[in-house]
This record gives sequence, structure tokens and C-alpha cells, in this order.
Amino acid sequence: MFAKVSSLGLFGLNAFPVDVEIDISRGQPYFEIDGLTDTVIKESRDRIRAAMRSCGINFPVASVMVNLAPADMKKSGSVHDLAIFMAILRAMRMIEDVPEDAAFIGELSLNGDVRRVNGVLPMVMLARENGMKSVFVPAANAREASVISGIDVYAVHSAEQLILHFRGEEPMTPSEHYIPPEAAYNETLDFADVRGQQSAKKALEIAAAGGHNALLIGAPGSGKSMLAKRMPSILPPLTFEEALETTKIHSISGLLDPDTPIITKRPFRSPHHTISSAGLAGGGSIPQPGEISLAHNGLLFLDELAEFDRRTLEIMRQPLEDRRVTIARASGTITYPCTIMLIGAMNPCPCGYYGHPKRKCICSQKKVSAYLSKISGPLLDRFDLHIDVAPVEYDDLSAKTSEESSADIRKRVMAAREIQAERFRGTDITCNALITPDKLHEMCPMDDGAEAMMKSVFDSLGLSARAYDRILKVAQTIADLGGSEVITRRHVAAAAQYRSLDRKYWQDGV
Repeated sequence: MFAKVSSLGLFGLNAFPVDVEIDISRGQPYFEIDGLTDTVIKESRDRIRAAMRSCGINFPVASVMVNLAPADMKKSGSVHDLAIFMAILRAMRMIEDVPEDAAFIGELSLNGDVRRVNGVLPMVMLARENGMKSVFVPAANAREASVISGIDVYAVHSAEQLILHFRGEEPMTPSEHYIPPEAAYNETLDFADVRGQQSAKKALEIAAAGGHNALLIGAPGSGKSMLAKRMPSILPPLTFEEALETTKIHSISGLLDPDTPIITKRPFRSPHHTISSAGLAGGGSIPQPGEISLAHNGLLFLDELAEFDRRTLEIMRQPLEDRRVTIARASGTITYPCTIMLIGAMNPCPCGYYGHPKRKCICSQKKVSAYLSKISGPLLDRFDLHIDVAPVEYDDLSAKTSEESSADIRKRVMAAREIQAERFRGTDITCNALITPDKLHEMCPMDDGAEAMMKSVFDSLGLSARAYDRILKVAQTIADLGGSEVITRRHVAAAAQYRSLDRKYWQDGV
């Protein structure tokens, strides 16, 4: 007796169709699963036997051979349990009307319940693309799957419920299509809580408006972390396409909230400085996304930047340029997207008071150089804005006047992003920071004064080609915030000021 049921597999972010083929024949009783499977799939034999007993069904006393096709694609995890279970029932002629355009995803427990699995969103997206009309998923994953329109999603609580559905005794109804609500900012930390630091706030507004990387450097207690943690409150909302991309990464990582099946706010990730290279960039025998990919379309905040292992930080150099990270393992090569804003915060020396206007630094020059050398020149070059966070003055802390709220800043950021959206219409570019070199001069026009200023800045500061590009992009963002159609001398001068910290703190070339 032969039967075939459709399922879906996952390797990294890439879903692929899987045909669960089964042959039940006379012979020595055994139950084997082939198709380049891992240990978890091999163990599904015991889960399926127990689930069938819980439904009052005797496992066939026969030779049971299951093949997960295509046989040359690595299969992993418990996602195929439900499909194998259905294929066995179909081969035993216990159920008949299983549509060929239906896919089954889910893990079986010993008592027949269907448990949630990771990565349902990209699998359901592929099922729709491949012309599937319906997909049966664990009830805990149903809201996540119902984000995708154009395909019927059935929430399965137990194996018995599925049997009753296909026997026509208790038909199931598809889940309602989930429409995500508009992102809310009312629970987010607000810039109104930060006293003073007007220049740092302005720099972070520019960073948010153009999607630029920024490095905050200053003495302890100056408010670097406080400022960075309020960045999400001024970032523009995710588009639906960006939300799907981001949710796919969190789905395969098992980080989705069952009650919020799609991410509507830009991610904010803030790993501890003891994080490993694999934790930051991703890794494992079956490579999982790291923090840099979990922050895709959002913000990655590295506090105490100089305390991170230097080799761990250097891993980010290529992903920051390519906007993707590639992880190679024996099982295959996986590429995860990582279009992020990188915000770093650090002290200028071990004691934190190097260059402080009022407190004396107790570190030797050798210690200061060794501390700053943890941030290499190429990595420093990848920060579009270098922000010197000065100590807070008493008058700012004791002032009775209110500070500007995040809502007011976000209005200006959104206005600048709307200008950029119009500029980049018809391209894959979404903000100024992502302008490719071939389109830089076309999309960042300068007047004669700006050209002269840029030449002067380039020669006097000895800039690299990357630094030139980044200053031009920042100048374009400043122009967008000011409503200017071209970059002027003033915009270039303002952008160049945000590339001066490497001269102040890294003057010895460390």
C-alpha cells in the first residue's frame, strides 16, 4: 500500500517542499524513515507509534518504509511528524479524502497533541507560492501562519481532531486571516526623559532619518545608553514587506510571541559584551541566526563596545557592508539578511575620563591606546556618525522646562523618510544609508559650494573612499531634514563634524 502526503522543510530561511512517501508491505515488521534525516526525525517513529495508540489505532504489523523526498536535501527537526502520521493513516485506508494541495506541519506528542514548531511563517509562504490551497499547522502556530493571505490555515490541536476532520465527522474551519495592528509607541522609552544632550539628540535624529550607524563615546554617566535605548521611539514603522522579512527570522529562531504573530516594531537587540562570535553573527551545526540577523530591519545596540572581544567585533565588518551574513557548515551554506542600524557606545578609556573637562583620567597613555585599539580603524570607518557625548551640566538636570518628546522628533524623521521614499521609488533602496556607490552622485547632488567643501574635508582629514561615501550620505540626510533639494556647503560641514572623534581619541593611530 502506497501513499503520499505533502509537507515542508526548512534550511536556514529557505523553505522547501517535502513529499512524504510511504510504502506498507508484508514482511518482517519494521518502521524506517529515509531521506537524509537527522536524529530528531528518526525519533519521530516512537512519537508516531504512541500518538496512534492514543487515538485507538494499532500500528501496522508490517514493513513500513517512509521516504522524505527529495532525498538529497537535509531534513531536520520534528516538523514532519504530522505529515508522516497522515501518510500512514492514508496508506492504511483509514482516511481517504486528503487533498493533494494540502500540506501538513507539526510535531506530535506521545498523547496525540500537536506541538508548535519553529519556522512556520516561511514554510506557509512557500506553500502558497507552490499553489497549495490549505495547510494544517499546530494550533499554537495558527495565528503566525494566518498572517499569509491566499491560503486556508487550519489550527490542529490533536491528531484525533485531524482524523475526525478527514472522516467528515467533525469538520474544521479555517482560521481567520490575521491583520497586524498599527505599531504603538506609547510604551517605548521617550527622549523627553533625557535632560540636555541637545547635540547628541540631533545626531541620533540624523541617524534615524537616514538609517546610519552611529558611535557614542563619552564619560560614564553622560547618558550614552539612555540615549541609545530611546532610538526605537523615533524610528519609522516597518512596512509590511519588512515586517514579514523580520518575522521570518524570529520565527525560525522560536522567538515569536504566540499572541503577536508578526513583528510590527523595528527590532532592538542589545547583546551583552561577553557574547561569542557565533552568538553575534550566527552559527551552530544547523546554523541559526545571530544577533546581527535578529536585528534585521531594526537596531543593534552594542553597549560598552570596547569590552567586546575584538575578534567578535571584526566579524561584523563584512556583514555591515554586504547587509547579509553567510555561515558555512558541513551541512550547507546559509545566508541570513542583516540590514541594520548599528549603534555603539563606549568610554574613551578604562577609567572613562580621558578627555573629560573636569575630572582627571588616571589611565596611562599606554592603557588608553590599548583600550581604544580594541576598535580597529576599518570598524570605526563603518560608523557614519561619531558622536561625542559631553558630561551633563547641572543647569540641564535642574531645569524645569520640558524636553522635546520622541513623537515630535519622529515627525521630522518620518518627513525625511518620505522624501527618501520618493527619491528611491522603483529601486530596492529604502534609506540614504543604503545608497549604492553607483547611484551615489546621482542621488546625492551637491552644489558648487558643497563640492569645494567636500574636497577640502577629504584632503585635510585624509579620508578613505568609504568615509567619503558616508559623509556624502549623511550630508544628504541633513539636507532631507532641512527640506533642501541639493546638498549645500553647510550640510557637508555638518556631516564632516561627525567624523572627527577618530582624530580626538585615536590621534596616535591605534
